Amino acid sequence: MASSQFHVVFIFCVCSFYIHQAVSGSGPYRSIFSFGDSLADTGNFLISGPFGYPFVDRHPYGQTYFGHPTGRFSDGRLIVDFIAEAYGLPKLPPYLASLHHHRADFRQGVNFAVAGATALDPAFFQERDISTVMWTNNSLSVQMGWFEQFKSSLCHTTQECWDYFAKSLFLVGEIGGNDYNYAFLQGLSIEHVRTFVPKVVQAIAAATSILIEQGAVELVVPGNLPIGCFPGYLTLFSSSKKEDYNPRNGCLKALNGLSKYHNTFLQAALENLRQKYPDVKIIYADYYGAAMRFFNYPQHFGFTNLHSACCGGGGPYNFNGSALCGATGSTVCIDPSTFASWDGIHLTEAAYRTIANGMIEGFYTTPPMTFPHQEIHHRL
Repeated sequence: MASSQFHVVFIFCVCSFYIHQAVSGSGPYRSIFSFGDSLADTGNFLISGPFGYPFVDRHPYGQTYFGHPTGRFSDGRLIVDFIAEAYGLPKLPPYLASLHHHRADFRQGVNFAVAGATALDPAFFQERDISTVMWTNNSLSVQMGWFEQFKSSLCHTTQECWDYFAKSLFLVGEIGGNDYNYAFLQGLSIEHVRTFVPKVVQAIAAATSILIEQGAVELVVPGNLPIGCFPGYLTLFSSSKKEDYNPRNGCLKALNGLSKYHNTFLQAALENLRQKYPDVKIIYADYYGAAMRFFNYPQHFGFTNLHSACCGGGGPYNFNGSALCGATGSTVCIDPSTFASWDGIHLTEAAYRTIANGMIEGFYTTPPMTFPHQEIHHRL
């Protein structure tokens, strides 16, 4: 047991070393393009308004790293921020900022992710009377349209675009979680929501294919997180049955089962794409496995509170839909780095850092990501 614990600690230390040792300009990429939802959004939701979630523009969002709200749904940096830092690139500006000013260097990366975004188009949810709870209509297909529009500012000919994107990293998600979240908010059962999975995965695979056809040669496609461990879900699906919870980590088994079901479908879809595009590096990022490290071994990562939100309005898990983080009646913990959950729905900077570390070192990416000090092999 002691040997196993040492191995976990060693891996964590090595990963932490790499995430902080990026040398600006020395990495294999000239830019990063990101798509997804609130796990990756660096400000598009905040710029777009009006808000379905009105508190992200308020303290304490952003307090840990930026010192003020930035539109990130956390106390600090997200996975995409840590990836950019590791490869010596600036943090990705939100795409919608490019429509208003040009202070940021959009040639080194653009973030199209929008909090609340779904993989499927709004029509899917409208047909099922689910759309009333949606935060935004900027689904994955909308983000792909933004990318197509933005391309003209980066390159003008097909060859020029292919040359540019051959030195770019594409992050396709995480996305799909909200497709299930909205259904749950409308009271649909886990069994019903499972029927959405093939369509959700099909939309993610289709977007990935489009990017490859546009010239992408290295893409990271993350799976879903273990939602059964999150305070919001632990509150919504609270059960009096002891057997509904994993005795090791206190997470809800059925909800985590849905995440694993989605991830299995997604990995199969990505393998099909690899067969179709053998010269492209299509990487599956195991967000589920990377997160379960700290849910199963919190002591190795400095977490002392796994299932309560750092910022929230009370209750068994400090999650209250009537007093969300930033709203009147909510409070914030003293040290977010000891919490896995920030607001009951999203993770803390400390948790995102742990996931990013695991990705960059290749422990939770299949195949491994290109290391910051290595050169990418371009498609001919």
